[in-house]
Amino acid sequence: MGKVRGMAYEIEERLEAELSGITAAREIAGRFVAETAYRGAHEDVLLVVSELVTNALLHGDGPPLLRLAGDESRIRIEVGDAAAELPAPREPGPRDGWGLHVVERVSARWGAAPLDGGKVVWCELVAATDSDGARAGAAVG
Repeated sequence: MGKVRGMAYEIEERLEAELSGITAAREIAGRFVAETAYRGAHEDVLLVVSELVTNALLHGDGPPLLRLAGDESRIRIEVGDAAAELPAPREPGPRDGWGLHVVERVSARWGAAPLDGGKVVWCELVAATDSDGARAGAAVG
């Protein structure tokens, strides 16, 4: 790991294009937030990683690429795959899931961008800075 984009740590891992990739991604993210001493809710990071990797496996193409960058106050999560179609939130519920709605709720901001040969879906989580523990930042699409 090294200093990248103004954040103290960064890691990148190619995941298996199977459901076991979700578990691997959560384990990687769990180690990452511990190593960065992230002050925010570690559970939120694990939840968002699970949602983004699940979406890449269900709606993307090829093995997902997980990239994490962060420090004690901020974590950026990126999940890339080889499908060109950008995600759009669907009506939340048991039929279509809650994926991007969950990401939007717990993230300071999120988005998706085309890349050569695919796309990346990203979000940033920010540790609370006020005394009552409220989440810093507002969800932005």
